[in-house]
Amino acid sequence: MTPVEDPGSLSETAVMEVEGVALAMIRDWVRALLTDVAEDDVEDCLLVVTELVSNAFDHAEKPRCLRIAQGTDLIRIEVDDSTHGLLVVGHSRLGEHRGRGLVMVGNLAAAWGVERHERGKTVWAHVVITGRETSAESGLTVPPCG
Repeated sequence: MTPVEDPGSLSETAVMEVEGVALAMIRDWVRALLTDVAEDDVEDCLLVVTELVSNAFDHAEKPRCLRIAQGTDLIRIEVDDSTHGLLVVGHSRLGEHRGRGLVMVGNLAAAWGVERHERGKTVWAHVVITGRETSAESGLTVPPCG
């Protein structure tokens, strides 16, 4: 596996308030941000985003926010919510056919975890970039949520 760079070296960050936004629109927004990333890596990011945002909608309180930060060798995906509860991997209170999302995130991401703070928590994942389509830089800088 490709080594994961220091998350502090991420240079571009984009933020989206996800309240009332359809998952399809969120995925379209993420895809538009990752235009220079190889398609397989984009698909991995889209799956991770879908799972983390879905978990925030299903199990957490608003406000909810998605952040995407790009580095040379990885994408950091963060979803904030205002719930302090623990995550449960492999089990869901919503039924026996649910609860596998974080297992999938663990398989797709080089690393993932939870950071707790006064306002709730941030669930994050690092997806390694195995290829770039071009070397274009957008210079995108957006302030954090909140």
